[in-house]
Amino acid sequence: MAVELCLLLLVFCGSTISEVQPIYKPPPGTLDFGFVPAKTYDTGAYHEPGPIGILFKIVHAYLYLVQPNSFPQDLVRKLAQQKFGNAQGDYQKPENVVLTLQAIYYEIGFIVSAALGFVFILLLPLVGLCFCMCRCCDNCGGEMHQRQKKNADCQRSCFATFLFVASLIIRQVVGVLCAYAANQHLTNQVRGAKKLVNSNFKDLKIFLNDTPAQIDYLVSQYNTTKDKALSDLNNVGPLLGSRVQEQLGKEVRPALDAALTMAGAIRETKEALENVSVSVEVLQEGTERLHANLTDVKTHLSNTLNDSACSATQAASTCNIIRNSLNQLNINANFSGLPGVTSQLARVNDVLKIDLSSLVQKGYAAFNDTPDLVVNQTRNILSDIKNVLESIGSNITTFAKTLPVQKILADLTIYLTQSEAYVQDYFPVVEQYDFYRWLGCLILCCMVVLILIFYCLGLLCGTCGYDKHASPTTRGCISNTGGNFLMAGVGFSFLFSWVLMTVVVLTFVTGGNVEKLVCEPFEDKTLFKVLDTPYLLNQHWKNYLSGILFKNPNINLTFENVYSDCKENKGIYTSLHLEHLFNINEFLNISMYTEDVALKIEHIQINLSKIILLDEIGKENLLNFSSSGIEGINFAAYLTEINKSVTKVDLLSFANDLEARADQLPKGALENALKGHANNIRMIHNQQVIPLEQAMSTLNQSIRLLKRTSSELMVKVKNVISAVNAAQLLINNNASLVIVQETKKYMDTIVGYFEQYIEWVKESIAMEVAACKPIANVIDTAVDIFLCSYITDSVNTFWFGLGGSSIFLIPAIIFAVKLSKYYRRMDTEDVYDDSVEQW
Repeated sequence: MAVELCLLLLVFCGSTISEVQPIYKPPPGTLDFGFVPAKTYDTGAYHEPGPIGILFKIVHAYLYLVQPNSFPQDLVRKLAQQKFGNAQGDYQKPENVVLTLQAIYYEIGFIVSAALGFVFILLLPLVGLCFCMCRCCDNCGGEMHQRQKKNADCQRSCFATFLFVASLIIRQVVGVLCAYAANQHLTNQVRGAKKLVNSNFKDLKIFLNDTPAQIDYLVSQYNTTKDKALSDLNNVGPLLGSRVQEQLGKEVRPALDAALTMAGAIRETKEALENVSVSVEVLQEGTERLHANLTDVKTHLSNTLNDSACSATQAASTCNIIRNSLNQLNINANFSGLPGVTSQLARVNDVLKIDLSSLVQKGYAAFNDTPDLVVNQTRNILSDIKNVLESIGSNITTFAKTLPVQKILADLTIYLTQSEAYVQDYFPVVEQYDFYRWLGCLILCCMVVLILIFYCLGLLCGTCGYDKHASPTTRGCISNTGGNFLMAGVGFSFLFSWVLMTVVVLTFVTGGNVEKLVCEPFEDKTLFKVLDTPYLLNQHWKNYLSGILFKNPNINLTFENVYSDCKENKGIYTSLHLEHLFNINEFLNISMYTEDVALKIEHIQINLSKIILLDEIGKENLLNFSSSGIEGINFAAYLTEINKSVTKVDLLSFANDLEARADQLPKGALENALKGHANNIRMIHNQQVIPLEQAMSTLNQSIRLLKRTSSELMVKVKNVISAVNAAQLLINNNASLVIVQETKKYMDTIVGYFEQYIEWVKESIAMEVAACKPIANVIDTAVDIFLCSYITDSVNTFWFGLGGSSIFLIPAIIFAVKLSKYYRRMDTEDVYDDSVEQW
């Protein structure tokens, strides 16, 4: 029933998923599809036995001593593949003999142990029968006569101690309690198994009920892809238009920047020419005035030096020095001969009548309108693409609805419900039979307990009623009763021993082999490797599982991989390779969804020929500027005069020197007159020379600016016009290549959203949808928990305890027979006899 349920479930899951491909790395703009809805499974396929686990480990250690060999994979394979016929000769074939010997060698520990058990079963009742017959003939201790010995008390104490230790302590603790604990543990686990079974059924229902919701979630997440694609389509201007603009801008913007820079150069040239014209006029007028003032100063100084005071001996030398320096009071730079720049300024003013900057800004504005042009020219195509996206969503929804999900789920749910009802109905029967088993095991334990009771009463009565002063014939009733109890224990030991040992041997062989051949190889997955052996379960199929599921035994599908994947809670698709059962590439094929979108995007035609970067008027304006004549200015003449000082001598230095020499003259009118001339020279420097120097600085800056601007002006202007023409040519003729490239990138971005969706669907189906942990839990529950932990460990612990009790029956019988002689009332006695007692 469980197998059929799994197969139906596999078929269903196979019809809703596709093959897994390598995870696609999406372009920038990764979509967030969220998490596939999934509930947590309740079943914890792990059993903790509690304190009795110590006994389980002891039993496992004992089984390792009995059977230390590892799981015989090759032997099991050969035995499973070997066909033994009915003919007598089949068993005598060499290969069969070898296999038989190998099996015997592997099972030698169990065989020897079982053989010893059978010897025990056969011999102990026979020995008991012979012992009874021997005692009936007054032999073997049957004669009611006890010979007195000096060490009688010592022997009695030793026999009592050995019987107490061997029979009571060891057998009770190791045997009866161990067997009873295992028996009760199994019953408790069976009673509690209903909860675990219900938990597994609950997980299977969650597994079924969540699968369609997960599939619906995958389908619904197409809206995330569609919304993102629609968002990019609605923003085609900023996305596609800006990309085209960015690529074209690598040539367009430098050309427009150069033209705008040239427009600024024209304005700077005009300002420089105006500064030159004004500065030259100021310098010409200023130098004429300065020349006249310096001439007056020289005349007045000459008159002063011609005074009679200069004829004196003390002043003559100083006056001569001053008189010789008067020639330095003259202008040095002559600006009257510099050519004017009126004609150049007039031409530049004519050029500036056309606002070149405004024309360039219009070019910028036209180029910056590229995104709007893209939006206007793609409006109809984008509408068609949106319709295609809507139709794709409808097709996906329609395809998902065509899958027989609900019908399969309904059938599986009914089957699962019936299975659960079946288990629930028969669970009381299981509990009832378990009660019978528990009662039978309890009776076996009671057999041992009954023997223990007789031995215990015998020791108690014998020890308490024993009187060392009484002779064997005069022993008390209590002591005699103790001896009788011991002999009753011996009798029941002979009666029950073969029953106990029979149960021990059967459970030992069964439970021990289940532990070694099923539980241990299941734990380390060796059992799955055996089941995965080619042609093992079916001589015509290489892989049995794929042969059952897909009718194709050549598909590499193994029990071990399926169990491991389900154990890791992977999707059932990944675990069972269900792409071989149902192929829905037509649903998850990327080209199916992107072909129409790609075709629509590829037909996008964008015409940017309406963009005019710089019209002919602007270009002509640039050419007029290049022919304005500023390169014809005699910059050398200007720079020659500018590099000169205004006067031949620094007037401040001259005035300071004149005042210093006046101080060398005698006090009087001559000294005061010279100092007055010095102050006059200082005033001329401050009022005339300093303004002239400032005008010369302005003229120097303007002339040098004009010189830089005029340097290869025609070449610069032609380069600007050529760059603008090249950019305009790129827009008019070669923009289509850029548009195609950027349109392809834009298309790849849109298509990338679909690829992300498809790859997310595939990954989700592989790892999250229909996670098959409940199937692994069912296997673990059935094998690891029920069979191994509940049943096998309990059974093995039970035979271990019961077997220990049965083995200790032998020394208990010996010591009890020996000890009873000292407790029972004898018919005859000896006063003292040192000979050896025979029985």
